Amino acid sequence: MANRLLAHEVSDLCLGKPPLSSIPISATIRHALAALKSSDDTHISVWSCDLHHHPTTHDHCHCVGKICMVDIICYLCKEDNISSPSLALKAPVSVLLSPVPGVVQHVDPSYSLLEAIDLIINGAQNLVVPIKNTTSKRKQLRQPTSLAPTTHAGGREFCWLTQEDVIRFLLSSIGLFSPTAAYSIESLGIIDTKILTINYHSPASKALAAISTSLSDQTSVAVIDDDGVLIGEISPFTLAYCDEMVAAAITTLSAGDLMAYIDCGGPPEDITKVVHARLKEKNLYGMLDEFLIYSSGIPYCNSTSSSSDEETILSPATTRSGRYNRSDKFIMRRAEAIVCHPRSSLVAVMIQAIALRVSYVWVIEEDCTVVGIVKFSGMLKVFQEHLESLID
Repeated sequence: MANRLLAHEVSDLCLGKPPLSSIPISATIRHALAALKSSDDTHISVWSCDLHHHPTTHDHCHCVGKICMVDIICYLCKEDNISSPSLALKAPVSVLLSPVPGVVQHVDPSYSLLEAIDLIINGAQNLVVPIKNTTSKRKQLRQPTSLAPTTHAGGREFCWLTQEDVIRFLLSSIGLFSPTAAYSIESLGIIDTKILTINYHSPASKALAAISTSLSDQTSVAVIDDDGVLIGEISPFTLAYCDEMVAAAITTLSAGDLMAYIDCGGPPEDITKVVHARLKEKNLYGMLDEFLIYSSGIPYCNSTSSSSDEETILSPATTRSGRYNRSDKFIMRRAEAIVCHPRSSLVAVMIQAIALRVSYVWVIEEDCTVVGIVKFSGMLKVFQEHLESLID
């Protein structure tokens, strides 16, 4: 069984994954915004093609990065853009791309599972993989002509693998990692104590840099009280399903009020009125005009009770965040935090994260003070060491 797992290639993890949605690097942020709103994915791939030397083919196209709604929200919150969001949306999408090299990497379908894990541990978040036995015609029927095709290099389509894909794949063979998977996250040493926090009463705008960092690190920003008790979070995973006008809320609200704004059921009317009034006070009339257009149609989230299965997995302190899916499907999430304890087992934390589609889980003590965070990258290091020991 161990040899079979080690023999898997990244192409095995790509089975059933849809082709990437994409835009060209020459697109504007407004084009990227339209693409995100018409896509079921939270991220859009950005491609660059060497058409100067190869004007009639896409053989020299390369995925240079990815963007999501959070990139746009953070960009609109910048001092130079907050007064005129319409003008800011005319900027090239390249200004949103991560300056960190290697976040998105092309890999051959024959890359081994261990090689993929190694790339992710060393900073890759998305592995772009050619999809076997696909045709460009299928994509052309689905992809709007205003967007760059995701069919490149001789008619090939691409998908990408994420940390979640690899963790989910490993979970399907979790028995091979016994007894390691049953060890506590504390004993495995994978609790990261370097966390991003903001006080509940602090202006949400003070968390802007932390939100941007958490997006890059695939984590979140903990909202805490004066005693360090975890109250909730401002998560890129939640913001990715929001409208770009959340930028107005970040600019005007406290961290606590921002949580309520992005929580399930949509923003309360009284908080919406506060945003409106404070935009006026700050003379941000460009943002105010945009906010008035969107405030009557801000995405709502469906809040439903958890299943009994989830309740057996999650601790009583665990909460969910609500988020809105652009295909009119609802995913349970709120602005409250998903938590575990230092003595929680690795497999239990994995199931929590995968069940709720996040790449991290907060770690709290019995008094609910936050002590750290467990990330997929830390989990993958444990599995990498275990797999390498099987080879030795």
